[in-house]
Amino acid sequence: MKFEHIRHKPPTELVEERPLVVACSPLRSNVNLSTIFRTAGCCGVREIIATGNARLIGKIARDGAEQVNLIVKNSLPPVLKKLKQEGYTLVGLEQTTNSTPLADYAFPKKTALVIGSEREGLSDECLIQLDAVVEIGVWGMPYSYNVATATSMALYEYCRQYPTG
Repeated sequence: MKFEHIRHKPPTELVEERPLVVACSPLRSNVNLSTIFRTAGCCGVREIIATGNARLIGKIARDGAEQVNLIVKNSLPPVLKKLKQEGYTLVGLEQTTNSTPLADYAFPKKTALVIGSEREGLSDECLIQLDAVVEIGVWGMPYSYNVATATSMALYEYCRQYPTG
């Protein structure tokens, strides 16, 4: 079998816009937020709600900075309440006593993926609002993945389950 390298293969067209939004706790690193934007752009996500002092680094976010709408809010709990009222299922990405392994979780189509901060994760005030919590297993140290890496894995899994939108 012969393989030919294709440089910058065009993206797969979505049949419909993804009903997926990412909601982020205040992140310490704008590098992490920018990396999440790049991945979100690749996944066809149209909106990220960030809290705190959120700024994008264009060289890292790349086309994601233009493809994904950034909404900045002061605090995450009111954002989650509003998303819930709009019919989103709130799915936290966090290690908890009752979290479901990411590979075993069937995402509802209309999902808000809720991301915690790098050191503290999701606050108790956010955790009590969630409908589900997924976690990504680790097989070595440290105990968890970088927030941007974990978010990328979760977004990819959602897209794997809904490849056309």
